[in-house]
Amino acid sequence: MPHPLEGRFSVDHSARLIRNYRYAVERALRALGGWIALTPEISAKLLMGRHVWDLAQHADAFGKRLPELRAPAQVSEPPNPAFAAFMDALEEPEGKEQTVERLVGVYRVLKPHLLATYRDHVARANPVYEPPTRRILERCIEDEARHIAAGETILRHLASTPALDERAAVWQGRLEGLLAAAGGVTGDGLPQASAAPPTATQPPELDDDAREWIRLERTVTVWPIPDDLRATLQSFGDALLARDAAAPRRWLAAGAAWDVGAESSLYAVKPAAHRVVAFARVGHHRLVKLSFEGADGAATLLTRWVPAADGWRVAALEVARVDAARPALPPP
Repeated sequence: MPHPLEGRFSVDHSARLIRNYRYAVERALRALGGWIALTPEISAKLLMGRHVWDLAQHADAFGKRLPELRAPAQVSEPPNPAFAAFMDALEEPEGKEQTVERLVGVYRVLKPHLLATYRDHVARANPVYEPPTRRILERCIEDEARHIAAGETILRHLASTPALDERAAVWQGRLEGLLAAAGGVTGDGLPQASAAPPTATQPPELDDDAREWIRLERTVTVWPIPDDLRATLQSFGDALLARDAAAPRRWLAAGAAWDVGAESSLYAVKPAAHRVVAFARVGHHRLVKLSFEGADGAATLLTRWVPAADGWRVAALEVARVDAARPALPPP
């Protein structure tokens, strides 16, 4: 029978595991932080921003633990090149329409794996001489379980069509294959998942305010828009609904261009109604997100408006997202 002070991990092995964990966490937080600016959905932006902070705390705690294991502080290390390749693949989705893939990689593949790995480590770590590592991992376990529940709530909100569900499943399968080939975050193989995936009945306290973020995304209908800009937005949107090819160009600021390809993707949903779904003021500029809903889905148009001597002009615009066959949003 093993002596109670023997343990299963040598000091050097424990340090290597901590470096492996820190590598995965550090890359995840950098990916989430970089994706915030690329992600048009408010709920996903808030999810990423909240969890970047938690992951930074995990990375710092792992890094500070290393000198106590006779290793250099704040060092990260992949277990093998295959795991680095897995993380490269996880970071690939950078298109504005790839929010679902971004969330799937982090919240359905990486984080569930980290959660299972941390739980396995705690179960095998010696409670007599490894309490510092156990305490760090227990904090990470609590956070990761909360993150996964929140990510799943946002994913169910965003993957709102069969086509998006299929995209999510395909991407998840690809990443899971790469993760298995790498032997997981430690290179030693995949531990058995110790918790069922979050479901629609997940207790509200575990979803990290995700339901509130979705509510904000769905229900904010009154924005502090100047009356003259509100009238301009109404006319601009009406012109797009009427498919008046010349009319929208009348609102372009000097140097701004009208993207014919974006116009075509907007018209593909056969828009029949439009409304403002987000508004922000940045200096003299006004950032406005317009939703166009129609029989074949919905499209989101991001615009930036500037005041001019003859009224408001649009300085930049792009179609940020097109969801085919998504039910029209209810009127405000």
